[in-house]
Amino acid sequence: MSQSGNKARCMALAAAALFSARPSPALADVYVIINSTLAVTADDIKLIYTGDKELVGATKIKPLDNHAAASEFLSKVLQLNAGRYKSLWTMKSYRDGRTPPAVKATDDEVIAYVQSTPGAVGYVMSAPPAGVVVLKKF
Repeated sequence: MSQSGNKARCMALAAAALFSARPSPALADVYVIINSTLAVTADDIKLIYTGDKELVGATKIKPLDNHAAASEFLSKVLQLNAGRYKSLWTMKSYRDGRTPPAVKATDDEVIAYVQSTPGAVGYVMSAPPAGVVVLKKF
C-alpha cells in the first residue's frame, strides 16, 4: 500500500473514532438539583460544596455527592480534582468539625434523596424528571 493510502486509512480510522456513537464523558451535562424548599442561587453552588455555606436562614444545607458523576462535577463545576476535593474536606473536618457531603451511587438515588430531604442539594448527569428543581445545568 502506498504512503498516501496509509495516510488516508489512518485519517478514516481517526474520523471513525472521533465520531463514534459513544459520547465523550467530557461532553456530559451536569445538573445541580435542589429540594424545592431550599432558596439558594447558582452562585452558592461552589460555596456549598466547599463547605463555606451551611445555612440558608434556619435551613441546614445538606449537600450530596454522586459517585457516578463526581469527576465530571468536580471538573466542570468546582474546577478541582478528586484529590484536592478530598483534601479540602479533610481540612474542614479537622479544623472546623465539618462533615463532608454524603455520597450516593447513582443519579436515581440522588434525585430521590433531594426530592425527599429539606435542604438537600445534589448533582446528576441525566436530565432530571419533572418536579425536580434544577438550579443550574453545566
